[in-house]
Amino acid sequence: MEFSELIKTATVEDVLLSRPGVAAVRGTLCITSHHLLLSSCPRGDLELWLLIRNVDAVEKRVSGSSGTITLRCKDLRVLQLEIPGTERCLNVASSIEALSSVDSVMMLYPFFHRPPSLRLQQGWHLAVAERHLQRVAAQTSQWRLSTVNGDFSACPSYPRAVLVPAAVGDEAVARAARFRQGGRFPVLCYFHPKNGTALLRSSQPLTGPNRRRCREDERLLGTILDEGERGFVIDTRSAQAAKQARMGGGGTEPKSCYPQWRRLHRALERGRPLQESFARLAEACGEPAPSMERWLGRLEGSRWLSHVKAALSTACLAAQCLDREGCSVLVHGAEGTDTTLLVTALAQLILDPACRTLEGFQELLEREWIQAGHPFQLRCARSASSHARGKQEAPVFLLFLDCVWQLSRQFPFSLEFGEQLLLTLLDNAYASAYGTFLCNNEKERSLCKVRESTHSLWAWLNQPEERHKYLNPLYSHNPLVIWPSVEPQSIQLWQGFFLRWIRPSQHLDEAWVEIQRLVQGKNSSLQESAGKRLSQPLPEPPAGTENGETGKAGTR
Repeated sequence: MEFSELIKTATVEDVLLSRPGVAAVRGTLCITSHHLLLSSCPRGDLELWLLIRNVDAVEKRVSGSSGTITLRCKDLRVLQLEIPGTERCLNVASSIEALSSVDSVMMLYPFFHRPPSLRLQQGWHLAVAERHLQRVAAQTSQWRLSTVNGDFSACPSYPRAVLVPAAVGDEAVARAARFRQGGRFPVLCYFHPKNGTALLRSSQPLTGPNRRRCREDERLLGTILDEGERGFVIDTRSAQAAKQARMGGGGTEPKSCYPQWRRLHRALERGRPLQESFARLAEACGEPAPSMERWLGRLEGSRWLSHVKAALSTACLAAQCLDREGCSVLVHGAEGTDTTLLVTALAQLILDPACRTLEGFQELLEREWIQAGHPFQLRCARSASSHARGKQEAPVFLLFLDCVWQLSRQFPFSLEFGEQLLLTLLDNAYASAYGTFLCNNEKERSLCKVRESTHSLWAWLNQPEERHKYLNPLYSHNPLVIWPSVEPQSIQLWQGFFLRWIRPSQHLDEAWVEIQRLVQGKNSSLQESAGKRLSQPLPEPPAGTENGETGKAGTR
């Protein structure tokens, strides 16, 4: 397929671009293989540079000798183009629809994007599992790095290397994989050094209606607990949904076969219900000048904040079991690729201060979302406005970032990164110039040669000239567990995302820049004062002492 075949009209003069809160601009519209460009007339300034992959829905209306195209983007932007000539209007709409729906991964923009400041294969986290093992090995010898999935035969959606109990061999792990849906056997997410408890994730066991057993799976989970210890299985489905899954071949861990593990059900929505909730909220945010009563009714009716509360509550439950109860935790739903990752990633943010740094958060996303097999290509194919949503789309990653924003709002000093990082991550998950969020799992990325052929988003973000944009100037290392409030009054709408293109943020942005300036100025003053003190001569030793004598006495 050639991109030229999809572009019916490449250039249109005298196009009027309208956006909420911004003055309309008239100029020349150009359609390229991956971008929509508009240059103003007569100055020629570039007013619009839109990655076509970002377009979620195209609405066209023709009247008389002109037409209007409304572009609803995945980041909730709404752009309106008034185009002279009905045929040109229809051609432009058709071209954008075709280009925004290209299915081939290797035809997407990351395979063509070559920023001059980066080199290929820079910034890819190739040794995430190895670094994870090093941290765990410093605390315990109970875990080891397994390459049973080195050829992706045990589990197509897992990375090549994972952490498993040291007492269980690879042959037993492979047998346990065949007992779990999609081969997603229990693996270590996080080792809690305070009391030696472990956070694991997997998919549902394939017990079926006949309550089938797997000795290797039972042994794998059994070796994690010492005699007399107990663990918790947090199932992100309702008890009724888990029971229905058993009739279809899935199920839960029977108490008789896993006597040390207690099952807790915490239902978290995913799939179509979550997608519809997102769409209702986005529609409510886009309604012009609603009354307060209507707005609050539509906000509550979307149920989005209920999903945020449920996710944070379940993550707190997992963290509480690990930290306060001293119990290991296994989290799973059905496939183990959506709400499971949501809970395990949030629980680590709550417990582990290392995950709350910029570098640690990037590694958490790489380990618990990207390499853990969250199907980004399926879940983020469409956003809130598409009229052709399939069964696979779901804003689970958006829900996670919303929960992280809630944490940053309740603990403004404890996260090293700010809201701008969350927005950047979300935008790149749906439409990106980088290959970090491409495909559905590591096996697909390997087949498409993503690491060899595209640039890493992390490499771009970690450049000094970019990195400072995402840092929280108020950050102060907090070694403690952070317990968020999930009371209704504590969960707020993430206005920075949902109202980003509707409510002007100029004053907030200016305030943020001023905070950064004040903090940097204060730090510079402190460093200067410290330098002056160090440059002053040391006081003379007391009379009657020789060099070094006072130091020796001080260390005695």
